[in-house]
Amino acid sequence: MPTTGNYFHLHLVSDSTGETLITVARAVAAQYANVTPVEHVYPLVRSQKQLDRVLDEIEEAPGIVLFTLLEKDLVARLEAKCQQINIPSLSIIGPVMQLFQAYLGAATTGRVGAQHTLNAEYFKRIDALNYTMIHDDGQHVEGLEEADVVLVGVSRTSKTPTSIYLANRGIRTANVPLVPGIAIPHQLENLKKPLVVSLHATPERLIQIRQNRLLSMGAGPGNDDYIDRQAVADEVAFSRRLSAKFNWAQLDVTRRSIEETAAAILKLFTDRQRQHLSE
Repeated sequence: MPTTGNYFHLHLVSDSTGETLITVARAVAAQYANVTPVEHVYPLVRSQKQLDRVLDEIEEAPGIVLFTLLEKDLVARLEAKCQQINIPSLSIIGPVMQLFQAYLGAATTGRVGAQHTLNAEYFKRIDALNYTMIHDDGQHVEGLEEADVVLVGVSRTSKTPTSIYLANRGIRTANVPLVPGIAIPHQLENLKKPLVVSLHATPERLIQIRQNRLLSMGAGPGNDDYIDRQAVADEVAFSRRLSAKFNWAQLDVTRRSIEETAAAILKLFTDRQRQHLSE
């Protein structure tokens, strides 16, 4: 295997942002636990001069080349170079475009970065991000009814990063912390429009995350209850009681990544929308 130790070079060449390439490449690379890719990402490659630099770097560090280029001349040069130095290359969107073309019976328009145009969907995401930042961590609870999703949970259940991830998908998301001994906002009790999802994790997982958080902040004594096993268990029990009382959807995030948590919430949100449409 042409690697150095447990590493191999992975060149990702795109005429747009490279997000599609990065997502696909990392999804596949994650299946190989014993080797780690050294990523070389080249976004916005749209001219021969820009491609020249890319080809030089590929030649200096040979490896796998994945690309999303629409300009045929650029594709031809890149593939020719890879053949010349005997390394594999693959167009990530090429086979999919061919499938679409065969089914639809129409040629592509060849618009570079077409998925990133400033259309209604783009501005919906911007609006969602603005809303989410304003309504983070229990701020401006008077506007909770305007949300699509409201996340609740005790400290360190990934409410904020999950909210931002959902907002980037166009879902207006607010989040409200649940703290024993502090009454929840009355606005949260009477929500009609938003889907309220209560995020939970095991006490052991919460303690681990909180300890890491305190270490990163250089926090000293005075945080005993924050990482005390019984205190954290009481927080989790308090959160579950509230969820049952108000019939909130519940989601265990103990072993979930942010992406997995967001995907589960999106499914709940979509199912709820379908249910409302059928009523």
